[in-house]
Amino acid sequence: MLPRGWRLLGDAIIVREKSGVDSWGMIGEALLEIYPRSRYVLLDRGTRGLFREPLREVIASRGAIDSFETVHRENGCRFKLDTMRISFSQGNFYEKQRLANLCQDEVVLDMFAGIGYFTVPIAVHSVVERVIAIELNPLAYRYLEENIRLNRVEDRVETMLGDCKSLAPIDAADRVIMGYLSSQEYLDAGISALRSGGVLHYHEAVPETLYPARPTERIREVVSKLGRRIESITTRRVKKYSPGVLHSVTDARID
Repeated sequence: MLPRGWRLLGDAIIVREKSGVDSWGMIGEALLEIYPRSRYVLLDRGTRGLFREPLREVIASRGAIDSFETVHRENGCRFKLDTMRISFSQGNFYEKQRLANLCQDEVVLDMFAGIGYFTVPIAVHSVVERVIAIELNPLAYRYLEENIRLNRVEDRVETMLGDCKSLAPIDAADRVIMGYLSSQEYLDAGISALRSGGVLHYHEAVPETLYPARPTERIREVVSKLGRRIESITTRRVKKYSPGVLHSVTDARID
């Protein structure tokens, strides 16, 4: 009876909606039986808007719910968030872990920081010089600042609220993370922020038929326009994003 698409997020259980299923209440109650420490179960119907706000509803709970805030633990880090208003992707766990091991003694720019998905593990697990974290969504920014305090990395992270296209510093970072999947229009700002020899990590939702050519060519085009040169470039699959679409990440070292 239980669906495959469910996951734990702090003390919440998130179940992905599937067509043809109408017994969600029973499924929710069954999941609460399996996980006695969970407070409630949410049915996830996807996201909406610029900030990818989740579309969710309660299908089971242990009594009244006074708050949807929770603290999720991942890779030795703690993330506080509101499960009804903030999305949290656990599918790119390896990518977060990989970056946390690459940033020794670097200045890192996280252009779409969210609640600290990349910023926090990098600051916790790397001996970084500094992480510059920019976020446009005021709610996510509030949780970003709270998670920086929660993980005790205030001395290594600088935060900015606003549009990274205008806030990203020029020629300032050894590594730039562009983790938002529709960020091609920000490539100018991301590449301009890189010091010579720095590395860009560009994430994109790309149709399988256009992988890996499209993300690679988008970077090459902007690098050429800015009069710079690519030293090395590789593209990898992070996960399946939707039918026929991949979540890819392109790593480019740029002179």
